[in-house]
Amino acid sequence: MQIIKPAIAGTTESSDVQIMVSPNNGNGIEINLNSIVKAQFGDSILETVKEVLEAFDVKDAIIQIQDKGAFDWVIRARMQAALCRGSETPFDWKQVE
Repeated sequence: MQIIKPAIAGTTESSDVQIMVSPNNGNGIEINLNSIVKAQFGDSILETVKEVLEAFDVKDAIIQIQDKGAFDWVIRARMQAALCRGSETPFDWKQVE
């Protein structure tokens, strides 16, 4: 999947996460995480984000994450929505596990 335009999913409300994706012009994946629970769960959040990027075969994107304590499934859903919006690809519900 190729990210062709900036896109956003989620909010900055408590227990949610706002994820912004944008093209990275052939420079690979860049992830910037800002989280109120980064010390405790930063590695887990990054692992979830990387799993979604791999599942969607994204090789080139800038990912900006503003986390307010979201659960893993919320992070995963926001990532999926942002990637589909940024690539202008309809979401394939068959991919949901």
